[in-house]
Amino acid sequence: MIKPKTDITSVKRTIADYFKKQVDVTVNLGRNKVLRFCGELSGIYPALFTVRPNDKDFLGKTSYSYAEVLCGSVKIRPAKGAE
Repeated sequence: MIKPKTDITSVKRTIADYFKKQVDVTVNLGRNKVLRFCGELSGIYPALFTVRPNDKDFLGKTSYSYAEVLCGSVKIRPAKGAE
């Protein structure tokens, strides 16, 4: 088993820094399917965080666990214009 370079507490701290800011989210859905959207990190909870998409017609999942970020199936970073 490969040990991760980060732990869950560092992932939580990094995501907490993005609270109420615009972020780019990339979700790996498997089988070469990737979902990308921009939104505002609207909620931080003990087990998950929520993102409010900028597109009002977005019909996807908008809450993700910190473990999904740690495993690499969800990538979150600050939006390019928000830096």
